[in-house]
Parts: sequence; structure tokens; C-alpha cells
Amino acid sequence: MGSGSGSGTDSANPLWMFIWFLILIFIAFPVAGFCAGWYILIMPFTVCIEGLTGLTDFLLKGLQFTHFSAKHMMSGTPVGDAFK
Repeated sequence: MGSGSGSGTDSANPLWMFIWFLILIFIAFPVAGFCAGWYILIMPFTVCIEGLTGLTDFLLKGLQFTHFSAKHMMSGTPVGDAFK
């Protein structure tokens, strides 16, 4: 019936899944919220000030940290392996 991602055939470690869940709730969501506010405020000024592009790219990575955490939570990736 089911095939592909989410079929339950991989052996994800529940301990790493729980650790990634805690990272998602207590670190990734606050970081993304902080970055979102600044990203929205600074983004229009990148048209006039090209030097802000690096800053907005960094803030965008902070916004995407929730996706990064959720992806590694679902696969049960060890934290050290995720940041390689």
C-alpha cells in the first residue's frame, strides 16, 4: 500500500526524535519568530542598501530552522550528524 517517505520502513531512533521535538518547541520556534519579525522589517531596505542582503539571508536561515528541526525529528537523525 504505502511506499516512499513516511511508510515506516526506516528505523528512526525515538530518543533523537524526542530531542529534536524539544529543539523544535523550545529553540526553533522562538528563533524563527525573532527572525521573522526582523526579516519583515529589513527586507524592503535591501532594495536600497545591498549590504543588508547577507543579513536577510541569515535571518531566512533562522526562519527555516523549524523546517530543518522537523525534518530531522521525523528521520530521527542524531544532532551531531544533522549539522555536518
